[in-house]
Amino acid sequence: MPELDNQQYLKTEQYRDASNLNARIALHARFSTNKYGWLRWVFDQLDLAPASRILEVGCGPASLWITNRARIPAGWRPTLVDLSLGMAREARQGLADTRPAFRFAVADAQALPFPTGQFDAVIANHMLYHVPDRRRALGEIRRVLRPGGRLFAATNGQGHLEEMDQLLERFDPAIRLGRPAPTAVPQPPGSIPAAPFDLEHAGAELAAQFTDVEMRRYDDALRITEAAPLVAYVLSTGIQPNLAGGRAQDFARFIAQELAAHGAIHITKSTGLFLAHCS
Repeated sequence: MPELDNQQYLKTEQYRDASNLNARIALHARFSTNKYGWLRWVFDQLDLAPASRILEVGCGPASLWITNRARIPAGWRPTLVDLSLGMAREARQGLADTRPAFRFAVADAQALPFPTGQFDAVIANHMLYHVPDRRRALGEIRRVLRPGGRLFAATNGQGHLEEMDQLLERFDPAIRLGRPAPTAVPQPPGSIPAAPFDLEHAGAELAAQFTDVEMRRYDDALRITEAAPLVAYVLSTGIQPNLAGGRAQDFARFIAQELAAHGAIHITKSTGLFLAHCS
């Protein structure tokens, strides 16, 4: 399957609209053991001044803001950008009647179309591992932040959803969800090829450009009791060609048998947020 940082694939297939992402969000919303909710928790971390200028890169369908619509301070000035025109359009539609007013743009995190020092905070929620040249993207984020501004960067840790891969491997050893080792992916000049942007490694990467880097973990797991949402999640990841010709139905029956045998499927989650300051 295409790599996680293949921007053409991300724009035209995986994230051309929110349908694939929504299938994954739905599984987490229904079966996460932490009922407080990831998006509410992320919003809790945004301890920002009442008149803050905020940029979210890779905003998707604006789920963070829609979920927390009633909690947005009236003085905040949010700008949302995404590489995908379809995602930016859905974000605009989802927040059409929301106050304060939002600004939207289609933009690449590697070349942000904003003046230097314009924002008090930048949010990058589970998206930096999609960027081919992270050093460049982080440099752009640092550039558009004012001195003392903050980056909030969410990502996953090692072992995240590992039982999904194990289920797929038991069903067919040739199929994986497609989280390749970053060292196997050719990197553009100036990028950081050695370590993935995960909870175990991203802190050092952020510390190269930011100060006071802090990592906060969100305690959660999945306890799945229905086959269809799990199958929909797996199909949303881009492995449909591996489950073509009726194999998706075979996989659904396999998951149903697992549920019948065990009552529920337990899946590890490892996720969290980095806070970093712009000096």
